[in-house]
Amino acid sequence: MFSDNKKPRTMNEIGGQPNRIEKNTKIKGDIVSEADFRIDGKLDGNVKTSGKVVIGKDGYIHGKVECVNADIEGSFNGELLVSDLLSLKSSAVIEGTVAVTKLAVEPGATFNASCTMKGKGGASMSSGSSSASSSSSSNSGFKSSIGSNVNGPAKAS
Repeated sequence: MFSDNKKPRTMNEIGGQPNRIEKNTKIKGDIVSEADFRIDGKLDGNVKTSGKVVIGKDGYIHGKVECVNADIEGSFNGELLVSDLLSLKSSAVIEGTVAVTKLAVEPGATFNASCTMKGKGGASMSSGSSSASSSSSSNSGFKSSIGSNVNGPAKAS
């Protein structure tokens, strides 16, 4: 009658319990998993998962991350490969290179990266011209040279 069986959790079906690296924890090395990951500490290495990666507000990753979805509140420096949705919260700081299918950016997020957006079929759009610039009116290809916020180069007064 009060069973959880009516709404199965897709995370448990795919890869089991989520993994967590707590605040004040530092790890050097590579991580491979099929479950989701939440990082509130610091990771110097690579993460590969068929689940979701969450970098908490105090979290930091320096390395390569390959995942299906990612929510970032903290800091990332390296190569980020997201096969579906990358969501950047207002406190996020991203540096490096990013390849993504869908991108959601809250105002205030710092996106200091070279970005490639894939088409619906998963194929990368033409890399000769900046494909991401078509979805960004003034921030050409999401590249920034001075660590500016994603809000745009200038604000109207």
